[in-house]
Amino acid sequence: MSKARRPATIVASAGTRGDPGYGSVSPPVWTSDTYRWPDSDTKPTYDYSRTVNPNRDLLSEALAELEGAAGGAVTGSGQSAALLALLLLPAGALVVAPHDCYGGTFRLIKGLEAQGKLRALFVDQNDERALAEALDRGPALVWIETPSNPLLRIVDIAACAAAAKAAGALVVADNTLLTPCRQRPLDLGCDLVMHSTTKALNGHSDLFGGALLAADPELVERIHWWANAAGLSASAQDAAQTLRGLRTLPLRIDRQEATAKRLAGWLEEQEGVLELHYPGLDTFPGKKLAERQQQGPGFMISFRVKGGEAATHGFLAALETITLASSLGGYATLICKPSTMTHRGMPPEAQAEAGIHGDLLRLSVGLEEAEDLAADLERGFAAAGQGG
Repeated sequence: MSKARRPATIVASAGTRGDPGYGSVSPPVWTSDTYRWPDSDTKPTYDYSRTVNPNRDLLSEALAELEGAAGGAVTGSGQSAALLALLLLPAGALVVAPHDCYGGTFRLIKGLEAQGKLRALFVDQNDERALAEALDRGPALVWIETPSNPLLRIVDIAACAAAAKAAGALVVADNTLLTPCRQRPLDLGCDLVMHSTTKALNGHSDLFGGALLAADPELVERIHWWANAAGLSASAQDAAQTLRGLRTLPLRIDRQEATAKRLAGWLEEQEGVLELHYPGLDTFPGKKLAERQQQGPGFMISFRVKGGEAATHGFLAALETITLASSLGGYATLICKPSTMTHRGMPPEAQAEAGIHGDLLRLSVGLEEAEDLAADLERGFAAAGQGG
């Protein structure tokens, strides 16, 4: 067996031998919706693009190698990848998910529960007793999100996955925030790993996409069946563009993380910060666990602004370099107020239980210089009446 390749090698060489017609190093975009059959009884490898497409295959192969997966499906958005994971379950199945998960995940699971398609239980997965009690109820799926969005809480993937499997559940991890450059959930015992490829994997803030990957080939077949049956697959153009963005992923992650470390250290010294969440800080509760299961703290930071929501609004209004927007992982540094943006679909009581306050801000660090970002944040603190 050949030695596992490193991420930079995987993304740089992905698809460079994928053109059977002319041998182009840069893969073409196969836009055809349908393909010629040799005869009516002999199904070709590619027959209809909702089912199979060469560009999706090139991207899914690269993502599978990055994650150590047997394969998977490339979907039209991160939410369709999440839906695809839930479609694998029988009717009425119990899903155990984090109480502080991404707002879109919460909305999707609760929406399907409201229709009677599944049952939902949101628990603090760092609470051993609460998790054990949830697993005693026989879930079909345990959803892990670590670091959590937006508070960056760390869950012990190996321990949670082992306990969930012992209870007979499938285990899926949302790895969007760290990417396989910093964390590989399948290596830690998960059955499935999902991504919003809209975010760091593409990295250029110009398309939607998702992916669901599995360690077991039989599970991969089920994923393919449902992606085709439900029409969740990404377009050829989006798959090709995502593969193009993926080529610089290791370089971008290294740069973004290095800047995030500097900014987190700077924020730690600011009087205007009420709370600060970043897995690379010694003061972060989950730092040792993050060091054990991650290959770096990542590029996401969250913090609370002193002075409440009024001060927070003043802080955001003063920013000139950092953009107020509700995505993450791209080349530009973005900031958002989760309570009214990414998590606005989560009821106030659920937000309160998860620790999402009106003065909490989530920062996705991009490719700008750290000094310029710090200067912009300093403008924000000054406008919030909290000094520099």
